[in-house]
Amino acid sequence: MTSTPMLVVIEEDKHWWFATRTRAILAYLDRHVGPGRGRRVLDVGCGAGNMMHHLAHYGSVVGVDNNPKPLEVARERGLDARQGSGDGLPFGDAEFDLVSLLDTVEHVPAEGQVFAECNRVLRKGGKLLVTAPAFMFLWSKNDVINMHQRRYTVGELRGKLEAHGFSVLRISYNNFFIFPVAALFILLRRGRAEPELASPHFDDEAYQVEMEPASPLVNTVLTWVGKLEVALLKRLALPFGTSIIAIAEKR
Repeated sequence: MTSTPMLVVIEEDKHWWFATRTRAILAYLDRHVGPGRGRRVLDVGCGAGNMMHHLAHYGSVVGVDNNPKPLEVARERGLDARQGSGDGLPFGDAEFDLVSLLDTVEHVPAEGQVFAECNRVLRKGGKLLVTAPAFMFLWSKNDVINMHQRRYTVGELRGKLEAHGFSVLRISYNNFFIFPVAALFILLRRGRAEPELASPHFDDEAYQVEMEPASPLVNTVLTWVGKLEVALLKRLALPFGTSIIAIAEKR
């Protein structure tokens, strides 16, 4: 009996973690880019295209990813999604006004080459939006199964962006309010046996995008907590969190 490839795609816009990240991204983009037509936008590590409809508020969006499985889903959705690598983007110089690296660069061993490629394909004054996981002491099995290479501090990410030709316009930690609970949970669970979880990087028969499940009540509460956090993020940089968000400009 042969196995059938399995496809599982969550509704990211309804999950509190993704919804909070999306609100933070849109807050930064609204302030430093602004909605408009005529721009070209590149989503590096687009996966199944779950963020491309949000990025479309800022221009015409092209996605690129090195994993063919989620690209099939993106194309079924009618999105312009192409196969390629973040450290060797299949585009010419100065083609884009905005590039997004949404929880992508931490997967790539040659991270410097990714930042260099983003700089290359951006026009002068173009913007780069980055989200990434924060703090190596929060390293967990989730990082392993998702093939992360590293987690960042704000200072480290700022330094890497500046070293590759960008001026950082704004940078902050996010997932600020959940940080104490998340950190405690990770540290208490460290060293204990954990269940095996499916990963698109390890399972050739399946493409899965999953988060740890949350009950409707917990999801609702954390969604509102995320809304409060983004209201703060619009006004100031948060001092810690489980993730980082940054927007930078090509010098």
